Amino acid sequence: MEDSHHAKRPVLVAGGGIGGLAAALALTRRGIDVTVLEQASEIGEIGAGMQLGPNAFHALDALGVGDLARAHAVHTDCMVMHDAIDAYEVGRIPTGEVFRARFGQPYAVIHRADVHGALLEGVRATGRINFLTSVRAVRVIEESDGVAVVDADERIHRGAALIGADGVKSMVRDQYVGDPARVTGHVVYRAVVDRAEFPADLQWNAASIWVGPNCHLVHYPLRGGEQYNVVVTFHSRQQEVWGVTDGSREEVQSYFEGICPQARQLIDLPRSWRRWATADRDPIARWSYGRVTLLGDAAHPTTQYLAQGACMALEDAVTLGEALRVSGDKIESAFDLYQRSRVARTARIVLSAREMGRIYHASGVERLVRNDLWRGRSPERFYDALEWLYGWNAGNCLSGSGYA
Repeated sequence: MEDSHHAKRPVLVAGGGIGGLAAALALTRRGIDVTVLEQASEIGEIGAGMQLGPNAFHALDALGVGDLARAHAVHTDCMVMHDAIDAYEVGRIPTGEVFRARFGQPYAVIHRADVHGALLEGVRATGRINFLTSVRAVRVIEESDGVAVVDADERIHRGAALIGADGVKSMVRDQYVGDPARVTGHVVYRAVVDRAEFPADLQWNAASIWVGPNCHLVHYPLRGGEQYNVVVTFHSRQQEVWGVTDGSREEVQSYFEGICPQARQLIDLPRSWRRWATADRDPIARWSYGRVTLLGDAAHPTTQYLAQGACMALEDAVTLGEALRVSGDKIESAFDLYQRSRVARTARIVLSAREMGRIYHASGVERLVRNDLWRGRSPERFYDALEWLYGWNAGNCLSGSGYA
């Protein structure tokens, strides 16, 4: 850190999710002590499955936990898109040996809790982290020699700096940026189904999506194929409020008229659902404010259509660590370099995800154009189109800043 006084203080990380733990791990690997402030009563991860592109595995390797994550991941044979009305195969991207040779890493699917667990194991092994649970941060105070975070119980937590990894409803972002969320009106239902109850004709080793008018359905295997992740998305008929609730089987059933029987099986499977009313925010050019910076969903909340939300948080953490390294652990310089390295890339993710959602949910003639879009495209052409996304690694992570 900049001087011995600062060295006595940990860096505070608001949020103990995937982004917060990845940030903590990046910091501890720089020899920096960390205190994580988590509002839940225990450190853990909710949710279901997630997809990990090669960029995510590059990040996990750079954080020293890639092998822990791989042990729990299912390496897919392909990504495949079907039309949910007539089952037409819109596109198929092989993710086998040629894909891995191109990008240096696999494409895989995994339970969110297993990624979180790998990061947690890595963090605990450093011996440099202090977890404080049941701490809801409500205000940040900048001090001459660091920052202080005031929690809901009026306790004060002091540190050399603060990383706001406190998610889509970030208190830190609210204080420093104060911009409104963009509620999409798209509702996502997620569930995990045991293999014994999952249709045999859909038990593919693939990240699979069925795209339909104002809706889509996703499925892929988890935990060695013993479970399957099921995700369905639709445009809500009602005014939505950003948040997570228990889902209604009847509501899901009411939104998928007209889709083909093979895809329709998916909405009949789960006994219980969790319901996400989704939102993102418009990209911003500034995340860092002196000794305070944002990371993950707090910095660039995005819709799910590129399956890159958690992947971007992992990239953020690695980039932050690299920025500290080349800045000689000077916090304010590092935070500025980190921000300059990440703003354009993550904004492209947010905006591209919006556009991909429009393509997925096309109807009428637009649907026909979508179905014709990738006809006859070779795997190599798909890989070329994905280079910007999957070609990221720790060696080039600062290139967007003008540094490298």
